[in-house]
Amino acid sequence: MSGFVSNDKSIADLLYEGRDLFERHNVHHGHGLYDAWDEAVYLLSHALDLSICEDRSILNSRLSEEEALLVRSLFRERAISRTPSAYLTSCAYFCGLPFYVDRRVLIPRSPIGRLILEEFKPWVSISPTSILDLCTGSGCIGISCAYAFPNSRITISDISEGALSVARRNVRHHKCLDRIQILESDLFLNIGKEKYDLIVSNPPYVDSQHYQNMPCEYFSEPVVALVSGDDGLDLVRQILAEAASYLHDEGVLIVEVGHSAAALEQAYPELPLLWIDFNEGDSGVFVLTREQLIENRNFCS
Repeated sequence: MSGFVSNDKSIADLLYEGRDLFERHNVHHGHGLYDAWDEAVYLLSHALDLSICEDRSILNSRLSEEEALLVRSLFRERAISRTPSAYLTSCAYFCGLPFYVDRRVLIPRSPIGRLILEEFKPWVSISPTSILDLCTGSGCIGISCAYAFPNSRITISDISEGALSVARRNVRHHKCLDRIQILESDLFLNIGKEKYDLIVSNPPYVDSQHYQNMPCEYFSEPVVALVSGDDGLDLVRQILAEAASYLHDEGVLIVEVGHSAAALEQAYPELPLLWIDFNEGDSGVFVLTREQLIENRNFCS
């Protein structure tokens, strides 16, 4: 930041201005930011290289005309184009870590991040030494697992070359190249004969009809990373059918299916899906052990 210059607008004034602008334009907050104020704080902090959350004393500081113009320009672009903030800044946070993002990948926001911070306890009782992150996108889940489990070996995979380019950039940034294998693969197709203690995935799970009615912010994201057939379960079915072959005996499968949870239960009424209770509004993440997958393989295949 170039330094505060006398102006009729303080940082707080500009934040309120941004909040009101977003509310007038019915901006949707579903990409890791919680409300209009949160969006304004995030964009202003990025534009001026500030950390308002850590130093709220600067809220009354005045901005130069140049700085105010820069922030307002970013606010207007967010409101008018409805482009998610993370794409405007090329940065999103997951598990408290920064990740480069662009329109080739989904913006990180999975509740699986909370499980990683808790080391997947109690669903994973022994610290995993081998982890597979299917449909990795930006690589945020696999890379965050590398931080949570420093002795683990991790494979991240995706069918999209563009997504893997983003993931590779993030792996380099977080200095994990020696621990993370990056594979281009249609689910398990190119995984080989490797077995894992933990398979975790946030695959596409939006059904085609629901996609048409989503807020327009989601249309900035790659459709291939969101939509998975008429009921949203095309890829999840493949994961359920094949995952057991890639898990160790005590291995665990954790998958996010979001709002398609009801469709999954209807499609697999006999499957003993354990749904994780996040207690804070998040839902749609299930756990299955390899043993359960084997016992119910007739239903999964």
